[in-house]
Amino acid sequence: MERAGSDAIARAVSELVPGGRVVAIRALAPDVGAGVARKDAGYGRPMRVEVEAPGGERRTLVFRTALADPFGHDRRADRWAELLLSFDTFDAIPDHVRALDVGAVGPEGLVSLRTAGEPYLVTTFAEGRLYAEDLRRVARDGVVGEEDLGRCEALARWLGRLHREPRSDRVAWQRALRDLLGSGEGIFGIVDAYPPDTPGASPSRLAAIERRCLDWRWKLRGRADRLRRIHGDFHPFNLVFSEGTRFTLLDASRGCLGDPADDVAALTVNYPFFAIQAPGTWARGFGPLWWLFFTTYLECGGGREVLEDLAPFLAWRALVVCCPRFYPDLGGPARDALLGLAERALDAPMFDPALAEALFR
Repeated sequence: MERAGSDAIARAVSELVPGGRVVAIRALAPDVGAGVARKDAGYGRPMRVEVEAPGGERRTLVFRTALADPFGHDRRADRWAELLLSFDTFDAIPDHVRALDVGAVGPEGLVSLRTAGEPYLVTTFAEGRLYAEDLRRVARDGVVGEEDLGRCEALARWLGRLHREPRSDRVAWQRALRDLLGSGEGIFGIVDAYPPDTPGASPSRLAAIERRCLDWRWKLRGRADRLRRIHGDFHPFNLVFSEGTRFTLLDASRGCLGDPADDVAALTVNYPFFAIQAPGTWARGFGPLWWLFFTTYLECGGGREVLEDLAPFLAWRALVVCCPRFYPDLGGPARDALLGLAERALDAPMFDPALAEALFR
């Protein structure tokens, strides 16, 4: 895996900011926070690049290369596909960081694809704090404040607006369902990352969850009318809040077309995930956020169909947060409870948000 040096980054930046000078480069860790839900892995290697323009104006860019990993990024072609798709889709999502450039890292900076090495992506930088830090504070204090409720409502309304307009593309719909199960970042790839002795997640249990999700693919396969513009990875580590309810999104994924249930599950699974690691925080902390999100989303036009489709997407996201590769500090009992929530959802004809309450009685 090639990593771009400072000279290569400077040459790339000179194309974006003519006459600009790189004044600082530092790595952006995937999760520098401490406390509940320490995230141990990500799919990229981002660096924060401070640039001084000829007139003295300062700009902050993010220069990212991709990591080889077992989640469908083991081939160089996989990593090219990931960053090219990011470049093609980031600008399609409102309030997202902008994609500025995509290219290859080579011995002399930008090179043709004939001799290209690893790809890179340059985006704008989002100032603020990850939404995950808000959730860690709720886990610590056990209660939500007015700002927490306002931010949760803002996220639900934003998704409701994004998901409102139907898209007509049967191929994109079927691709989204295939990726849910069969991609390296989907259910099959995540399950393959579980060691066979993972507490609360035996191979037989994981295999049974896979089979249930495959049944759901066939239930949903003919529902191309549900296709919408989506973010594709709408979780607390991709949401950056600045002031109040203003936020910027990171890392839109998977072509940004799919089932709205994808985005809803990606966010909401984190409320029981954080709560189960901080006993006593559901009733006055994460429970109100869980219910407020679902109530607001459904009221603002998100559509009750999301409850008909949610189960396999919730199972996928539960498998992600329970995976030791991503969250190594999660204990066996917590993993067992979260996978149990996914199993009950998969067995029900329609998702009922009340299923989460059983985790905290």
